[in-house]
Amino acid sequence: MVTKRVNYTSSFKAKVAVAAIKGEFTISQLSSHFKVHPQVISKWKSHLVSNIESVFQDGRRKKPMVAIDVEGLYSKIGRLEMENDFLKKKSDELSLLY
Repeated sequence: MVTKRVNYTSSFKAKVAVAAIKGEFTISQLSSHFKVHPQVISKWKSHLVSNIESVFQDGRRKKPMVAIDVEGLYSKIGRLEMENDFLKKKSDELSLLY
């Protein structure tokens, strides 16, 4: 007789592992209550303890620092200021003609 392998949900595993960590009941009591083998409960418990820090990690990706060419930006600002001044002078000259 072949028995079918049971796949437990992650929420069920977490519930059982937290109950094991609390220590209110023994592993064998939890095993009979949740109908799971004691070794499996111990494995889930150790997995939870070893990976607990991932619960509090920030899931967002951090943007990599980009090197900024400050000198290039200053030169571009200077060029744009000169163009702006030139265009102001020319627009004033043209408005005087009309």
